[in-house]
Amino acid sequence: MSSSTLPTEETLHEEKEHYVIKPVVDLVDDPNLEQDAEGLEDDSPYPEVRAAVANTDDPDMPCATFRAWFVGLVWAVIIPGLDQFFFFRYPSVTITGIVAQLISFPIMRVWARFVPAVKIFGVSLNPGPFSIKEHVIITIMANVGSGSAYATDIIAVQRVFYNQSPSFGYSWMLVMSTQLQYAGIGSRGGVSRERFFLYVFIGSFCWYFLPGYLFGALSYFNWVCWIVPENVVINQLFGTASGLATPWWAEANVAAAIVIFFWIITPILYYTNTWYSKYMPISSTGSFDNTGNAYDVTRILTPEGTFDPDKYKAYSTLFLSTTFALSYGLSFASVTATITHTILYYRKQIWTQARRSMSEQADIHARLMSQYPQVPEWWYAVIFVIMFVFGVVCIEVWHTEMPVWAFILALFISFFYILPIGMIQAITNQQVGLNVITELIIGYALPGRPIAMMMFKTWGYITMAQALLFTSDFKLGHYMKVPPRPMFWCQVIATAVAGTVQLGVQSWVFSNIPDICTKHQKDGFSCPNTTVFGTASIIWGVIGPARLFSGGQLFNGLMWCFLIGAAIPVLSYLVQKRYPSSFLKYVNWPVIFTGTGLIPPATPSNYVTWCVVGFIFNFIIRRRHFSWWAKYNYVLSAGLDSGLAISTIIIFFCLQFPKNGYIGSSSIQTWWGNTVYKNTADWNGTPVIQLPPGQTFGPKSW
Repeated sequence: MSSSTLPTEETLHEEKEHYVIKPVVDLVDDPNLEQDAEGLEDDSPYPEVRAAVANTDDPDMPCATFRAWFVGLVWAVIIPGLDQFFFFRYPSVTITGIVAQLISFPIMRVWARFVPAVKIFGVSLNPGPFSIKEHVIITIMANVGSGSAYATDIIAVQRVFYNQSPSFGYSWMLVMSTQLQYAGIGSRGGVSRERFFLYVFIGSFCWYFLPGYLFGALSYFNWVCWIVPENVVINQLFGTASGLATPWWAEANVAAAIVIFFWIITPILYYTNTWYSKYMPISSTGSFDNTGNAYDVTRILTPEGTFDPDKYKAYSTLFLSTTFALSYGLSFASVTATITHTILYYRKQIWTQARRSMSEQADIHARLMSQYPQVPEWWYAVIFVIMFVFGVVCIEVWHTEMPVWAFILALFISFFYILPIGMIQAITNQQVGLNVITELIIGYALPGRPIAMMMFKTWGYITMAQALLFTSDFKLGHYMKVPPRPMFWCQVIATAVAGTVQLGVQSWVFSNIPDICTKHQKDGFSCPNTTVFGTASIIWGVIGPARLFSGGQLFNGLMWCFLIGAAIPVLSYLVQKRYPSSFLKYVNWPVIFTGTGLIPPATPSNYVTWCVVGFIFNFIIRRRHFSWWAKYNYVLSAGLDSGLAISTIIIFFCLQFPKNGYIGSSSIQTWWGNTVYKNTADWNGTPVIQLPPGQTFGPKSW
């Protein structure tokens, strides 16, 4: 199951000896590469590319057809809409482009067979057999809208945390500016992939009715907490809602970062009362005041929505749960580790590739693509200028308190990090986030301006992420011989459609779902990601890092993580140079620091299940049953995603929403299996030390 709280299964990285494709960058210095290339003038010099991509092209093959655009745009509406809907729910589900890719194939085969081959206004409704290039166009249009547009969280936080009602014009230009600111496999026997997908889809659809509606405790299988629901320590260690997963039930392949940071360091920090942690849950997405209650940001704001230092001194400094505070430290370490790691390990590859790109002969794929008109540079320039204007209009016309120079600085940070983060992602499929470093920078530069902080963070981070996504899709189009210009327009238009749909879905959700974004909303719409986003706006935007992270402040010790992140890859590199066969050759510190970045709102239990599934399918099955893995692995993933998503929609809209959570009688929702996991200290996030009314904890002044 793909989840917004879970990493993707492709992130497990192994060497070629275990049947995993070796990254291209590892092949740059291969001494046999030039020799192999001499006999491969009509194919790629890389064996992995030769094995997966055809070295031929048919320029007359249908590509950007009416049916491809029609189905692609339909997916650009459905997938972003569903993903935005699920985004506010916990546990949430992300429907990926792979689902559209698989479902589109039989749909388009039916279209090619039964739709009349007529033309309307000169456009053919059925140009013949469904082509692989059409399939690529559809997949990319579906993929660009997968997930939730990052900027929609700004709108949600303004609604939930600051009681604002942003206009649609402001919201639309903000989303567009952030999202568009980036300047067939052979059969191996067995049942067909289509039939296998159908079987998995039906199984997943039927199964989820059990944990999703009839027996909710299976979704929070914290059975140890059911035995002693009032024991706070046991609930913290064995809980799945606000606690930590313990290693006794996990496989030995659990990520090292989970073991080190959340099974060792987190309990040490918590039970030694570091950062006054015992007065709060061990893991929480929210922020707290010195009474242990949720931090009320309205008590430290002026009527204009800016920071009031006198109100802040009269109220409370801000406190964070242990996992939340630790996640900031890990983010600090990841941004410096990324730079150091890239310089140490990839400097030669970057230089070699840059040198060769200027002189070496183009491979067969580049030569085949050269017959298609390239995207003019001015197209990118026009898109950039329009989106830049949208951004300026947002920050100048509406009350954001963000200067234009900050907008430009955010874009510069994003452009600077594209190369090193792109290198890390190309090898590990893990993307280092820039959200925290951008929060830190703008928090010091413009303290007391939460809306400006959120906008700066979004432009500084998501521009880089969108650029890498755009490049990845173009690489797919390059190898599949899809003309660049149709690729460009399908990405741009689908992104614009997806962002618009997500704003509409968000508006509907906030207007029609009662108690949305409250901690225990009855249908699970507790908005965990929005809560994290909103808490960050208080920390970095309202109060500012100077009052929390500078010298003498509560969380100042976390600033050492910048130095740790920069230094530890150097030590690892030196030891590896001395012992080249050691396990350190598999260590990637940026991934270690950033791989657990979804905690909170995710919990270690989410990662445990991911690790177990990844170990079974991407190691054991791939190693022992490679043919089955190659044919069915990703079909299985897409089938589970699709069945779960459709089942969730049916449960909510047919069984819960129409009758306020009940169907017929209340017996289904109130029986033991749907209530036992809620009657625990884990569910309630109970801290070890519970203050009597009227008492406070923490420093006496701030």
